[in-house]
Amino acid sequence: MQDLAEGVARFQRDVFPAKAELFSHLAAHHTPHTLFIGCSDARVVPELITQGEPGELFVIRTAGNLVPAYTPGANGVTASIEYAVGVLGVTDIVLSGHSACGAMTALAEGHDLSGTPVVADWLRHADAAVAGTAGMAAGPAKVGALIRRNVSAQLTNLTTHPSVARALAERRVTLHGWVFDIATGRVESLGGAGTDTALAS
Repeated sequence: MQDLAEGVARFQRDVFPAKAELFSHLAAHHTPHTLFIGCSDARVVPELITQGEPGELFVIRTAGNLVPAYTPGANGVTASIEYAVGVLGVTDIVLSGHSACGAMTALAEGHDLSGTPVVADWLRHADAAVAGTAGMAAGPAKVGALIRRNVSAQLTNLTTHPSVARALAERRVTLHGWVFDIATGRVESLGGAGTDTALAS
């Protein structure tokens, strides 16, 4: 907590004053242009990777950057997607995986998840991606392939959400699949359902 408190103090002393006008505007306006769905991994920071300003990204982070296919009922991921697309009117959705993903590594290598049953249940949202790598031998190549297949599978899940399906049909939103490499900082653009793959990398 000491590090966090010192960070807040530095923010208030050094960062906030330089962006006071921006924060004054943001206090009354919330108009992000992009919904960014990424992994909860502490090494993957969307605002840092994109060099975005506060207010530009609406961010959802989940273990394994998983997006459950739409089902009726209360769900935090679904509610956040619906709000970003239906209320805030984002024009782009980025779904990003990343290298060395613990969730995908566990699935690719068949780790024992019996001690974390909720995690095991959550990772079932990657079943379609796992099925696509079933014939591969365990190792880094399989993990890498699963990370990429998972991005495509989650983009497909994303299109089952009514707010996204409507926005796609009306051409109000574009989907993008990315994989961020932690060691090099490279961002790879992937194809997927309903995606635009253009990205300078």
